[in-house]
Amino acid sequence: MIDIKVPTVGESISEVTLLKWTKKDGDYVDRDEVIAELESEKATFEVNAEKAGILKISAKEGDTLKIGDSLASIDETAPKPEGIKETAAPKSQENSAPKAAEKQPEPVVATADAGVKATPVASAIIADKKVNPSTITASGANGKILKDDVLAALSNPGRSPGAVAFTRSEKPEKMSNLRKTISRRLVEAKNTTAMLTTFNEVDMKPIMDLRTKYKEIFNKKHGVNLGFMSFFTKAACFALKEWPSVNAYIDGDSIIYHDYCDISIAVSAPRGLVVPVIRNAESLSMAEIEKKVVELATKAKESKLTIEEMTGGTFTITNGGVFGSLMSTPIINIPQSAILGMHKIQERPMAINGQVVIKPMMYLALSYDHRIIDGRESVSFLVRLKELLENPELLLFGKDPVKTLLEL
Repeated sequence: MIDIKVPTVGESISEVTLLKWTKKDGDYVDRDEVIAELESEKATFEVNAEKAGILKISAKEGDTLKIGDSLASIDETAPKPEGIKETAAPKSQENSAPKAAEKQPEPVVATADAGVKATPVASAIIADKKVNPSTITASGANGKILKDDVLAALSNPGRSPGAVAFTRSEKPEKMSNLRKTISRRLVEAKNTTAMLTTFNEVDMKPIMDLRTKYKEIFNKKHGVNLGFMSFFTKAACFALKEWPSVNAYIDGDSIIYHDYCDISIAVSAPRGLVVPVIRNAESLSMAEIEKKVVELATKAKESKLTIEEMTGGTFTITNGGVFGSLMSTPIINIPQSAILGMHKIQERPMAINGQVVIKPMMYLALSYDHRIIDGRESVSFLVRLKELLENPELLLFGKDPVKTLLEL
């Protein structure tokens, strides 16, 4: 019998939560097969079977476990069962299909809309009052809409179908380790930094035109879409090189500066916000940045990010615009000193050379630690970022080609 224990997942992590078992108690498991998923305060990870055998579970889903605690045991002496029930499910499905078909009711006499079943009277009221059938809760047999159902919908406009009126139920739910960590770090950032936010706006038309022109050939050449994140990451790297304090952080009585840009990107994952890191982003091409963004975002959604992929980072970019945010004040991802917030692109009237012109504009927000970054540096960083984004050709090497030619 082999014990499966909670593995060590990091120096500072002492406990984890058992999210779910991917195998059941008594199942036969092969060596290296995934049997469970655990969640630490930083990431989720899988537990594999160390040997093949019969699994005996000793912990329940939702349990909080210490490092080294027993999760399960495997009886490696147990023989592999003959004739595993792999064909049972398909057979039962095949056998149940005719039965399910036999139980299907005959079509009702009237339909108020395509695919909507209703009695003749209910159908007439729906047509007369122009009621949307999807807003009606059907109480008749086999989902048939009755006259009273239509009248109830008319007397309670705007209520969601099936919603219980005046409900006051509450649902307690245990906070996950990841959510606890997010909460702790956000409060710590607010309490331990002199956080301030400065704003600017950028005309996104040059980048949008460039993407429209080259998106197909870019995808064909590199196998990845040309998104906004690569432009912002590239521009941020140039600006960070020019304003190194924005790329630094405080460590005790020292300020740690970096000659590299490890860009953290905030990603909304199923179990909370995670911030994986693009290492040495300043050395990557646009295509390499886009591929890394896709890779990290996919891992985040599948809860497959490693602690190493979320550790470090010298500067963070977060895009609230994907959720429709027009403006926000993002919170610093400590111990970093600054975070850039992208927002929704929205057409607005802009005064250009005395003329009102409609432009696709985006608000930018830079939250920064005033202990290390002064107002001049934060504002200049955003102004430089705006210049680079509104003139994408500068992203080639950070300078105007003509000015470089003339050594200006």
